[in-house]
Amino acid sequence: MADTNLLAGPALRRLRKREGLTQAAMAAMLGISPSYLNLIERNQRPLSARVLVQVIERFDFDPRSLREDEAIGGLDGLVRRMADRRFADLGIDREEVQEFLAAAPQVAAAFARLYDQAGSGHAGGDDAAAAARRAIERWQNHFADLDHAAEDLADELRLSRGEISAALGERLREKHRMTVRILPAEVMPGQVHRLDLHARQLQLSEMLPGAARRFQIARQVGALEMREAIETLVAGANLPSGEAKSILREHVTDYLAGALLLPYRRFLRACEQTGYDLAVLQRRFAVSFDQAAQRLTTLGRVGERGLPFFMATIDRAGRLAGFTAGGAGALYPLEGARWPAWIPYAAFERPGTVLTQAVTFAEGEASPRHWFTITRTVDGDGVMCAARRAVVLGIEARFAGELAYARGVSLDPADAVPLGTPCLRCGRAECMTPAPARMAGALPRPRPG
Repeated sequence: MADTNLLAGPALRRLRKREGLTQAAMAAMLGISPSYLNLIERNQRPLSARVLVQVIERFDFDPRSLREDEAIGGLDGLVRRMADRRFADLGIDREEVQEFLAAAPQVAAAFARLYDQAGSGHAGGDDAAAAARRAIERWQNHFADLDHAAEDLADELRLSRGEISAALGERLREKHRMTVRILPAEVMPGQVHRLDLHARQLQLSEMLPGAARRFQIARQVGALEMREAIETLVAGANLPSGEAKSILREHVTDYLAGALLLPYRRFLRACEQTGYDLAVLQRRFAVSFDQAAQRLTTLGRVGERGLPFFMATIDRAGRLAGFTAGGAGALYPLEGARWPAWIPYAAFERPGTVLTQAVTFAEGEASPRHWFTITRTVDGDGVMCAARRAVVLGIEARFAGELAYARGVSLDPADAVPLGTPCLRCGRAECMTPAPARMAGALPRPRPG
C-alpha cells in the first residue's frame, strides 16, 4: 500500500465516474487539488499512500483492484501474448506494451481475454451463462444487502423458534400459508422438488437427503421474502437476455438459501475458530459438504472478509460442471485442461474422503499461480442422472497457512505439483511439445503448446 510509484489513473477514473463525481468534487473529498487529481488520472503522477488511504476510507474501495493487470500476468503476460507470430510484422516492443497497459488496463485485459479464448471452441462472452457469470464475478459472489437481510431473518427465526429447519417450515406456513410435503419417489419421477401453487405446497422427494431438504425450504423462504431485492439486483446487472437474467436469479436465490442456513457472522466466526474445517462446519450448521464449500466463496463483507476461495465442480469424465471464482481471482474456464495429476481425479477412487494438494497452474497468465486445493466427492440428490462429482475448493497458498487441512502440507512453491496451461490458450510461439487433438472442440491442426 505504501508503493509510491503506483500508477492507477484508469482505476481511479472509473471509480470517480461510478460515483458520479466531477474531478473537482472528488479532489475536495480526497483533500487534493483538481489539477493533481487530473495528473493522477492521466498516470502522470503516482497514487501516494496518503491519497490511497483516503480513497479506501471514503469510497469503500478494494485496493486489490489497483493491481488489475495481475489477472493477465502483468507486463510479462501481455508481452508474451504480443510476441505471437501473428503480430510479428507490427514490430511491437516492450515499451509500447508497457504504455498500453498503463494507459488502458481494462482494454489490455479485454485483448488478453480474446487472445486466450481464441480457438478454444467457446462462444466467448456472448452466451447467457457467460454473461451471468461475469455479473457474479463483478460482485465477487458477495451480495451485501441480501446477505445482511438473510442474516437478520436467520437471527429472528432462531430467537423465536430455536432449530432453524423447523423455524423455516413454520415461517412458510405462518407467513406464506404454504406447507412442506414429502412425496414418494414414484410420484416425482426425475424431480427432487417442485412448487405447487394451487395446493400451496413445496413438494420434496423422499430421495432428497436432509441437508438438501433444508436447503430447498430455505430457498423458498428467501425467494418469497426477498423477491423485490432479488429482482432489483437482477435488473441492476443489465444483462443482455432473459435467459441470462434467469440464470443470475437462480444463482442469487441459491445464495440466499446458503445465507439463511449459514448466517454470515456465525459462519465466519466458526470458520476462524476451526481453521475452516469443513467436517466440523457441516455438523455445526447441518449442511452438506458442497453447501459449506459454496458458502466459503461468498465471504467478502467489507471489514469482515473471510479467506478468498474459488470452487469448481468436476464430473467423472473430467469436465467442469460448475465454477465460482469468489474472491480468489481464479480465471474461468479451467475445462480446457486435462490434468491427471490434479487431485480431483484421484478423489473418485476414494469417495467421501477429503484430499488436499498444493499445485501451480496458469490460466492465461505469464507466471503460474500457487494454489492449495481441497477436494471431496459428493453424490447426487437421489434423482436420475445426478451422478457423483468432485467438489474442489482452491485458495492461494499464501493464505492457506490458517487452514486445518494445510497442517503437515508443504506450502513451498518448489514442492507444488505443476499443472500445465491448456495448449489452445498457451500462446507460446516456440514450443517443442505438440498438443494432441482433443475429443471435443479439437482443431484440425493443433497449435503447438
